[in-house]
Formats: sequence, C-alpha cells, structure tokens
Amino acid sequence: MSTQYPSNLTRTQFAVIEPMLPKAKPGGRKREVDLFEIINAILYVLLEGCRWRALPKDFPKWQTVYTYLRNWKIDGTWIAIHDSLHRRERMLEGREESPSEAAIDSQSVKSAAMLDTDIGFDGGKKIKGRKRFICVDTLGLVLRVLVTAASTTEREGGKQVLKKTKEMGTQVSRLHIIWADGGFSGPEFMMWVMDMCRWLVQVVLRPKQTKGFVVLKKRWVVERTFGWLMHCRRLVRDYERNPSTSETFIYIAMIRLMVRRQA
Repeated sequence: MSTQYPSNLTRTQFAVIEPMLPKAKPGGRKREVDLFEIINAILYVLLEGCRWRALPKDFPKWQTVYTYLRNWKIDGTWIAIHDSLHRRERMLEGREESPSEAAIDSQSVKSAAMLDTDIGFDGGKKIKGRKRFICVDTLGLVLRVLVTAASTTEREGGKQVLKKTKEMGTQVSRLHIIWADGGFSGPEFMMWVMDMCRWLVQVVLRPKQTKGFVVLKKRWVVERTFGWLMHCRRLVRDYERNPSTSETFIYIAMIRLMVRRQA
C-alpha cells in the first residue's frame, strides 16, 4: 500500500473508473499488481512532475506503471474513460450529453531540453517547444486535444483538433457553433469548418485599447481549462518524446478532475 500522497485517488473515487479498466487477459499469468496503485502512480507523475525513475518505491515498479500508461494509450482505454466521464458529468450538470457550443484555443509551452522531435518555434509567443490545441464544451470540459510542434499555425492546428472532435460522433451530434479567437479567423478556415464539420465559427476579438486580463465572451472557459491543466507539474513543460503521450496526460488530468467531482 503506497503512502497517501496528495495526488492519490481515494478508494471511493477509484470505484468510479474501476469498471472501465480493462480486465486481465484470459489464459495468462494472474495480474499481480493492484490497478488502484497503478492509477495513483500515474497521477503522482502527472501532479508532481517527477521522472519515471524517480517514482517513489512504495508504488509498483516504474517500468510496470509506464507499461500500463502506454498500453492503455494504444488501445484507447484513456479516451474511453474520459468520454464516459464527460457524458456523465454533463448529465450531472443537467446538460444534454452533446454540447451545442464549443470553444477552441491553443497554448504554447517550452519543451524539455532532451527533446528534438516534433519541436518548433512559435514566433508570436517566442517559445520553442510544442503547442496544445484543445476543444472544450461550455463547461470547460475537454472534448479533444491535439499536441504539435509550436510552429503549427492556429488554423492548421484548429482544423486537426476539430476533425478529431467531429469523429466523436453522437457525443457531439448537437454541436453547431465553435467559439475562437482572432488567430482562427479567416474565410478559408471558416469555410473548411462549415464544409467538413457543418459547424459555424464565431470569432471573439479582444476589445481594442484594453490592457491586462479581459474576460471574453465564451472564450474564457478555455483559459480556465488551461489553468486547470497547469496545476499538473508534468504539463507545465512538455517532457514527452511522443506528442501522443502529452495528449494522454491531458486526458488523464481531466479524468482526475471529473472523478473527484463525481465520487
């Protein structure tokens, strides 16, 4: 039994997602690790931002923990858990399963020094690293995530993350308006969204001659979501060799947030 770290789920919280975790494969050796400990070890890395090899010894071996993270990324387990909790969270909030409106935005973050693949330079924000594109509903809950090199333009990244959102099928069947900032403006991008997704893009611009933080209609929920993610030290910088692992950690951060609300 591991120490009660602040990042840990309680047994009650773990019970929310336990039925969604893959069962042990039949015919093989009996599963020896407790999935409760595996989940808490992954959350420790996410929240505390430590290296895998620095995982406290009262958790399962770091190689075992990482293998579960990787396998569940490959087989879609993390996405399935995230989407199931998202549907449940919307129902608990008295909303329809599918949102009618969503918002997109991007965030550029520095990458770790040892990374050299899928790394770019964001000239606007003067950051070398990666760029996170997220699409969220009006509750600020993530629908889909895309992590690319920071050199990816807003419109190109916006197309890719909206394409991933469209592929959610019935979970976005009511969606018809996408709120965005000026970086996603332009007739070519708007026509692409209309043709490929059958959605309208509404651009909300920052009022002229304003200084400092300004709450912008509909778009503020995306900034709050990025704020939630920044509570996780592993996400303050991009440490992952594969951008898909960065995306997985963002989904896991949202899973933790929704589980703690629903338990």
